[in-house]
Amino acid sequence: MEVAVLYSGGKDSTYAIERCLQKKWKIKYLLSVKPTRNDCYLFHYPTVELTKELSQILGLKHIYTTCDVADPVQEAKIVRDIVAQNPVDALVLGGIGLQETQLKSIREAVFDLGVEVFASHMGEDHEKLVREMIEKGYDIRITQVAVDGLGKPWVGKKISKETFPQLKKASEQFGFHIGAEGGHYDTLVVDGPIFNKKIEITASEVHMEDELCGHLKVTGFTVVEKNPLLRSVY
Repeated sequence: MEVAVLYSGGKDSTYAIERCLQKKWKIKYLLSVKPTRNDCYLFHYPTVELTKELSQILGLKHIYTTCDVADPVQEAKIVRDIVAQNPVDALVLGGIGLQETQLKSIREAVFDLGVEVFASHMGEDHEKLVREMIEKGYDIRITQVAVDGLGKPWVGKKISKETFPQLKKASEQFGFHIGAEGGHYDTLVVDGPIFNKKIEITASEVHMEDELCGHLKVTGFTVVEKNPLLRSVY
């Protein structure tokens, strides 16, 4: 099966790539949409531009475009137009299927193309998935927060064995989804077993819109070679 992966650079879309590789699906391309505004419904706002470098590291074709509207129907049309010009059997989204607005909007947009749209880990336990990623060596950074219980201290923080229990405690106390489906926080994955190189962030800025909402802007990074033995082969 030929698929495209809607790729933000975050943990869910990165794990979707691994799932496709495990299933031996042909990833025809990664599709990344960078909003020019921070109120889009379907796409992550911060650090999406780094998917250009990450896709090269992954060795996968990459289609990158921008979005300057905040309307789920119009946003989904951007995806439809690209898929129409670059046909695939399915469009794979990250996550476990709770991102209902994104799934519904994109499914409706590509329905006439006969393209299946689904979440890579539909129905699975998201806490378990995040723990799996940590155990496998994925380097996950929080790039945006938009919920009580996180705030500025979490922007740029790595989700690790040490910090994940703190994140879980905050999610239980303040009622947000532990895997961030619903947009309470966004992430960027800069290393992991499917990468043959990694990104090291050398400079960044934290921009807070208010006490609860803010995002990370990466202003400097380097690409670092890795030991080939650290990369999984599917």
